[in-house]
Amino acid sequence: MKYLLLSASLLAGCATYHPQPIDPPRLEKEYHERSLSSPGLRAFMEASSAPKPAEWPLKEWTLAQLTLAGFYFSPELDMARARLELAEAGIRTAGARPNPSIALAPGYSASPESALQFRVTPSFPIETAGKRGYRILEAEKLAEAARLELAEAGWRVRTGIRANLVDHLLALRERDLLAAEENVRSEAVAILEQRLAAGEVSRPDVDSARTELMNTSLLLKSAEGRVAETLAALAGSAGLPVSGFEGIAFDWPRFDQPPAEEALPLAAVQRAGLLNRIDVRRVLAEYAAADAALRLELAKQYPDIVLGPGYDFDEGHHKFTLGLALTLPIFNRNQGPIAAAEARRKETAARFTALQALAIGEMERALAQYRSALAQLTQAAAQGAALQQAKENTARRAVEVGEMDRLALAGISVQRAVVERARLEALRKTRAALGALEQSVQLALDSGLRLPEVSTRSPREVSPPGGEK
Repeated sequence: MKYLLLSASLLAGCATYHPQPIDPPRLEKEYHERSLSSPGLRAFMEASSAPKPAEWPLKEWTLAQLTLAGFYFSPELDMARARLELAEAGIRTAGARPNPSIALAPGYSASPESALQFRVTPSFPIETAGKRGYRILEAEKLAEAARLELAEAGWRVRTGIRANLVDHLLALRERDLLAAEENVRSEAVAILEQRLAAGEVSRPDVDSARTELMNTSLLLKSAEGRVAETLAALAGSAGLPVSGFEGIAFDWPRFDQPPAEEALPLAAVQRAGLLNRIDVRRVLAEYAAADAALRLELAKQYPDIVLGPGYDFDEGHHKFTLGLALTLPIFNRNQGPIAAAEARRKETAARFTALQALAIGEMERALAQYRSALAQLTQAAAQGAALQQAKENTARRAVEVGEMDRLALAGISVQRAVVERARLEALRKTRAALGALEQSVQLALDSGLRLPEVSTRSPREVSPPGGEK
């Protein structure tokens, strides 16, 4: 009876299996139901350190607000959280002490004095040389690396949202410019057709204008497709379907005016060194884990001890013994695992050196690209748009007093549209270069602020007001 009670008490603390089957149709349905007006997203944004939304649902979304939406919905963060949970479970595994064991050996003897024999042999393993401490240290450093990997995943989500938002805003600008250019070219073709009917121009002049109009119309169709494509990419980077962005506008103050180099907090970043980069800190944590793993393998040269006290009941006599067992390091002293651990530590150190050199090169190259792109944008804005605007204003006044016809004015308007498209291309390069510069230092340079901390628990696991998960 006592043994039954002991067995029941030992089994009472065992974990049980809980099935969690994957239901693809249900998950697909839930994905298509995601929206930026979700009550759960609102609760998450209100609980974050960012400014609380003044209204809900929001009519205009900023980059910071879209980043929070990405933190709420992104499946990449869910995967990083799962890896962190696995690493933290490794700490519990590393800290577990070896369980004792017991061997029971009942027997029978033909002796007439006492036929019953019984033996009990418990074993108590004892780890030596600090192996458990090194094992825990390695697991803790791997968990730290997993936490930094989660933060790195959050930065990737923000980077993807920023890049796709830039592409979408530029696609909208390009579409609007081409639509305006198409209207001007249509007006020019109509004027030329009227003059052709009056015999004032030749057929080749009209055909040339029609060809230019057709090319502009094709570019406009392409730009409209680009708008839809960039919106889908933006929604995907935030972890939502395109339908979740219906009726949404975007707000990016001073989008046409990227910050000057002296306005960027690069000096503070350079003073702090490369440790601002999450991937650099992650590899440092991985190096610490590799170093702890090497120390563990070195400690394994020293054998563990197994204490084995025993009890025997033999022919009516009680016999007590105290056993001691250990592995004799005769044929090997753990040379292979030690060499492998040293190689892993050396490989991690080399990876850190390579990453450091890559990060320095990325920062210097991105800064040079941003300087060049910003100079081109400044020149395009100062010389092109202002000159064309003045020329167009002069032409309009000349048309009003009868000194210039509308065809000449249309030609000047077309030139202005071409200049605006060139300035838009310069803005695209500048925003791309600024994104590369932000990536090289992993800092939001537009605001100089770090990202909100990524929660180690999925915000969708908490039921918001209204019962939605």
